[in-house]
Amino acid sequence: MTLKDRLSNSKANSLTLTEHLTELRRRLMVGLGAFVVASIVGFFLYGPLLHFLRQPYCLASGNRCDLYVTGPLDGITVRLQIACFAGVVLASPVVLFELWRFITPGLKSKERKYAIPFILVSLTLFGLGAAIAYVTLEHALSWLSAIGGPSLRPIYNPKQYLSLVMWMMILFGAAFEFPVILVGLELIRAVTWRQLLGWWRWAIIAITLASALFTPSSDPFSMLMLMIPLIVFYFISIGLGWLFRR
Repeated sequence: MTLKDRLSNSKANSLTLTEHLTELRRRLMVGLGAFVVASIVGFFLYGPLLHFLRQPYCLASGNRCDLYVTGPLDGITVRLQIACFAGVVLASPVVLFELWRFITPGLKSKERKYAIPFILVSLTLFGLGAAIAYVTLEHALSWLSAIGGPSLRPIYNPKQYLSLVMWMMILFGAAFEFPVILVGLELIRAVTWRQLLGWWRWAIIAITLASALFTPSSDPFSMLMLMIPLIVFYFISIGLGWLFRR
C-alpha cells in the first residue's frame, strides 16, 4: 500500500459515525435535488414522453392504441407518473456519481481510478437494459393479448399500462447493473473470480428463477431477453475479475 493510500484510508477511517451519516445525508440530498429537477423537466416534456412510451402498444395493436382514463384525476396522475420516471432516468448519472463520491474515500488509489469508468459503464448498461425492455414490449403485449383468447378486447388504462412499461424498463436497466456489482465485489476482494466460476451452476439456476419471478410482463420472450444477457454478464464478470487480478 502506498503512502497516499495509507493517508486516504486513515482519513476515511478517522471519520466518526456522525460524520459518515452527515456525508451520506449530503450525498442523498444532492441526488434528491437532481431527481426533483429532472422530474420537473419530465413534467414539461410530457407529450413526447407519452408518445414514446405508447409506441410498443401502437406496434402491438396495429396503431389502435388509445389509452382510456376512468377518473377525473387520472390525467394529472399519469403526467406525474411520467415526470417521476423521467426523474429517475435523467438523475441517475448524478446519483451514481454521488454514490461513488461517498464510497471512494475508503478505497485505495488503484481502486479509486475505476470510479469514472464504472459510472460510464453503469449508465451504458442501464440504458442497454432499458432499451431491450422497450424493444421486447411489443412482443410482450402481443403475447398478453393473445393468451386471453380472441373474445377479450384490450382497452388499457394509462396508469396500468405505463406502470408496466416503466417498471419493465427500470427493472431491466437495474438488472443489467449485475456485472458492475460483481466486478466491484471482485475489486474489493469480497469474492474472487475462482469463487464465481465455482458457483456457475447455482448462478444460472438463480438467474433463471429471478428472471421468471421478476419479469413484470410474465411473458416467456421477455424472461429470456432478461435471463440470457445476465448469464452472459456473469461469465464476462469472471473473465474481467481474472484479468484484473493478473
